[in-house]
Amino acid sequence: MIEIETDFQKGNEFKDNDFVCYCFKYTKRDIEDDFIDNGRSLIYDKIASEKKKGECDCSKENPKGK
Repeated sequence: MIEIETDFQKGNEFKDNDFVCYCFKYTKRDIEDDFIDNGRSLIYDKIASEKKKGECDCSKENPKGK
């Protein structure tokens, strides 16, 4: 599986249902499954595209403000 680690979670286990993207509500499991199904993450592409359009609001949606 893909290992995803963020600064605020170092030393803690990142669980399958933990949100990776609070704006679009994607979990670690969603991204891992997407990668397995497609050979790359189409979710990442969607997030990057939406972010370029200014549709990302992580600073408000993420409880850590990131």
